[in-house]
Amino acid sequence: MSLPPISPGDARVVLYGREGCHLCDEARAVVARVCAELGERFVEVDVDEDDEAATAARIDPDEIPVTFVDGRQHDFWRVDAERLRSALTA
Repeated sequence: MSLPPISPGDARVVLYGREGCHLCDEARAVVARVCAELGERFVEVDVDEDDEAATAARIDPDEIPVTFVDGRQHDFWRVDAERLRSALTA
């Protein structure tokens, strides 16, 4: 499953989540830390606020948080820092 290509000025990592989700909070912290270490940007999409984006990405609301790297689904529920770092440096 993949999103449309990311333009050069856009973030390589997209985190789909929602407010009040403890797993989303944990994922956000991991993504923020790894992206900061590597000088990468990330954007966050609230699946409750942007239903159109979540639908286009085929996000299952029961699997959030979901991360995409370079337009491809990378993880759901939990984000592994080493795996994310490897994906961003490959």
